[in-house]
Amino acid sequence: MLSMIFIIREVVQLRARGFNIDVASINAADRSTEGLTAVEANEAALTHYIKPQGARGALMAHWQTLRRDWRGYLRGLRLVFELGRTDLRDVFYNLMYFTEALMVGVWMQRRGQQHLHAHLGAQAATVAMYVKAVFGFGFSITVHGPDEFYDAPGQYLGRKVEMADFIVCISHFARSQLMKLSAYEHWHKLEVSRLGVDPSVFLPRPFEANPEVFEIICVGRLCPAKGQHILVEAVEQLLLEGRSVRLRIVGDGPDRASLERHVHRLGRQREIIFEGAVNQDRIRNLYARAHIFSMPSFAEGIPVVLMEAMSMEIPCVTTRITGIPELIRDGIDGLLVAPSSVDELAAALGRLMDDAELRETLGHNGRLRVVEHYDLEKNVGRLGDIFQRRLGGAASEPARA
Repeated sequence: MLSMIFIIREVVQLRARGFNIDVASINAADRSTEGLTAVEANEAALTHYIKPQGARGALMAHWQTLRRDWRGYLRGLRLVFELGRTDLRDVFYNLMYFTEALMVGVWMQRRGQQHLHAHLGAQAATVAMYVKAVFGFGFSITVHGPDEFYDAPGQYLGRKVEMADFIVCISHFARSQLMKLSAYEHWHKLEVSRLGVDPSVFLPRPFEANPEVFEIICVGRLCPAKGQHILVEAVEQLLLEGRSVRLRIVGDGPDRASLERHVHRLGRQREIIFEGAVNQDRIRNLYARAHIFSMPSFAEGIPVVLMEAMSMEIPCVTTRITGIPELIRDGIDGLLVAPSSVDELAAALGRLMDDAELRETLGHNGRLRVVEHYDLEKNVGRLGDIFQRRLGGAASEPARA
């Protein structure tokens, strides 16, 4: 998926460190090959896709697993009814996860792999949990949050903590939420390893003290959790004050039609522009034109797009929620506002527009923050150390996963 480029970055760097990584995806790619960057296209070619194998692939996985290890197969079925309980809908979905897990497990056997890492804590981790139950392979997760925390029972988070060999949390906030859901005896499994970006790729753009039109950019999936309607309202306030400002909304998703209707109703189609989904080959050009980055989210892990903007010395205005304050210290590396507050967001954007020195200082400090704590190479090194230590390999023999 376009929004999962940060996973590709980690995989590529771990491979460069000698790790033997095979990648499986439950779903097919969300774009045609023509819409992929060179790095994405290469990863797409290497990826093993589950659902496109269809009913034949599913039936073959059931038969092969039953024939080779009927006890493991029954363990998986038992877990289906344990998790699904008496809810027929839940039982059905768990049967689907069980089937996908059989397809993944058979593929892992062919590849000689014995540890499965799920890079998201929701359904992908549920499939991985079934892989462990049936095949006995090692099992770990990267947990981002916050979506899975809102439906912790439905995502079986407590059970995942119990069954996982270890869990990588991208923030202390994420770690705290898993602590809340699990017994103290399992807390030793919870590791913190931050995401990151490459500061040598996301380089500072030239600072413009007095732009004729202030460019604000928002990058992210267009969905309710991102709060883009709040940003549209805040920009409308700035325009009504007589300010010269333009907002570029980069991304796509289920809220696009609603946002476009909102902008049309305000009559601001010239001032608020929808750029659509943009891959990594073009995103830096859009960043380079921006004077302020804003993301008024209601729910987040720690957005990588914030790190990208900060690395390019674009001052950021976002919300003080979940793990974001671990990345941005209010008034030092950026400005934090209350989620849902149009007035606070508009005031913070206006403050930056009026104060060139503050914009420059926050931009400079933001890049320093990324270089020190959210540098991709350093943080992938930390992640590699976790895999190495947890999977028991020697330093000279990077793990398979």
